[in-house]
Amino acid sequence: MEELSLDFVRVVEEAAVAAARTMGRGDRQYADHMAVEAMRRELESVPIAGTVVIGEGERDEAPMLYIGEKVGQGERQRQEPESADTLTEPVTEVDIAVDPLEGTNLCALGVSGAIAVLAASEKGGLLHAPDVYMEKLVVGPQAKGVVDLDAPVKDNLRAIARRMERGVEDLVVVVLDRPRHQKLIEEIREAGARIRLIPDGDLSAGITTSVGGTGVHVVMGIGGAPEGVLTAAALRCLNGEILGRLVIKDAAQVERMSGMGIRDPRKIYGTMDLAPGKEMIFAAAGVTEGSLLKGVRFFGDGVRVQSLVMTLARRTVRFIDSVHLSKRPDLRVRF
Repeated sequence: MEELSLDFVRVVEEAAVAAARTMGRGDRQYADHMAVEAMRRELESVPIAGTVVIGEGERDEAPMLYIGEKVGQGERQRQEPESADTLTEPVTEVDIAVDPLEGTNLCALGVSGAIAVLAASEKGGLLHAPDVYMEKLVVGPQAKGVVDLDAPVKDNLRAIARRMERGVEDLVVVVLDRPRHQKLIEEIREAGARIRLIPDGDLSAGITTSVGGTGVHVVMGIGGAPEGVLTAAALRCLNGEILGRLVIKDAAQVERMSGMGIRDPRKIYGTMDLAPGKEMIFAAAGVTEGSLLKGVRFFGDGVRVQSLVMTLARRTVRFIDSVHLSKRPDLRVRF
C-alpha cells in the first residue's frame, strides 16, 4: 500500500490549493465545499476501492465526503464498467479518514494553521465512528504510557513533566478556545503549565506534540472525532499517543454508534484502537501558513504547496515542496 503515498499527496495538494483560493473571503462553507470537491475529484484517479469510514457525516450531509462513501478508481469502475479498460493496475481496498479542510474558519479568515488531510489503511485499519465530538489527550513519544484520560489534569501534567525531565511550568498545553474548556483551562493554570489557546486546528496541534522543536507538549480538550482518528493515524507513524472518548449528546447518537459496531459508547480509545491498521498512510498539505506546514503560495507561473506524508510500514516522514506550473508557454520556474 505504501506505493499509494504519492497519490494521496496529490489528493491533499489539490484540496489545499482549491481551499487556498477562497482564503480570507469569510465564507467557511464555500471554502470547505471547494476543498471537498477537489479531494473527491482527485480521489477518482487513485487506484483504490476506498471507503470513507470517518469524515463529515452520513449520506444526508452530502456534498461532503460522507461516512460510507465509496471513492477511487474501483468505485468509478463499478459505476462506469467501460472505464475498466482504462485501468492499468489493480485497485487496493482501503479505509479512509478525511478532513478536506481542517480549520475552515482559519481559511475563511486567512488565519494560520489550516490544512487538508487524509489517512488510509487496510480494511478495518481505522475506527468506524460517527461524526461526533471526542474528548482527547495527546502526547509525544516521551510521555507515552504515563497519561490517563480520567486522571486529574494536574496528575497528568506532573507525569508528563517527570517523563520529559522538566518542570510542569515548562510544559505548553494546547487547548481549543471554546467555552466548554473553561474548567479545563483553570485546572491547567492551577497546575502551573502554560497554555496556547487556538481558534481551530487541534489535529495539527496533536501532530506537533510528536515533532521536535515545535514547543508543544500536550493537547487536551474536546474536539472532533474525525480529527481524533486522523491524529491517531499520524501518531502511529510518529510513535506518539492519543487517548480519546466519544462525547454522547443524545440517545440518537448512541443508536448511530451501535449501528457502526460501537457497543460501549463510554470506552476510552487508545492510539491502536483508533488506528489499528498494520499499513498506514497519512498525508497533509498546508492551506494557510502554519507551524507544521507552509501555506499555499500563488505566483504568476503556478502555485507552490508544501505537504507531509508519513508511512507506518517503513517509518518514513517526508516533507514535500511541490511547484505546479501553469501551461503558459512563457512561464518561468521559481524556487
